[in-house]
Amino acid sequence: MPPKNAILFTGSSSFRLWSDVQEQFPGYTIINRGFGGSTIPDVIRYANDIIFPYKPKQVVIYCGDNDLAARDKTITGDSVANRFITLFNLIRSKLPKTSIVYVAIKPSPSRAHLMPQAEEANNKIKAFLATKKRTGFVDIYSRMLNPDGTPVQALFKEDNLHMNAQGYAIWKDAILPYLSK
Repeated sequence: MPPKNAILFTGSSSFRLWSDVQEQFPGYTIINRGFGGSTIPDVIRYANDIIFPYKPKQVVIYCGDNDLAARDKTITGDSVANRFITLFNLIRSKLPKTSIVYVAIKPSPSRAHLMPQAEEANNKIKAFLATKKRTGFVDIYSRMLNPDGTPVQALFKEDNLHMNAQGYAIWKDAILPYLSK
């Protein structure tokens, strides 16, 4: 069992595929519990398995991307934000002193058509977190755009969805200031 009081990364494949995440953050104890294809309701459903047993001092979440890409066309930026708020409240109810950090939904070339909904979700989640203590919102979104507002394709693998080392380097620099010592 990984140590308690660590920093837990959870969410979708963007975290799961970050195979060297511990090496990227020396001096921090990182537990990576990202799982491929996950949506925010999946993280909620499995929270008793992937979050609470570890009693983390901080939870870093990357999720919402797959929610928007789901076949359910009723999912909007607003509904993704509401799903996140449900997850946030669940974590706070069981781990009231735990810091919660949300990593913005990234602008992927393969999902460029979803960028307006991602921006809406990111803005609403950022505004929500600004009203709460022990939280952070990591804006990786703007760091992954070209000057014309399109996603930087060089940050992604051939599938234009998952990041390469250059993409993760941006994430590392953006996330580091939010990690709890």
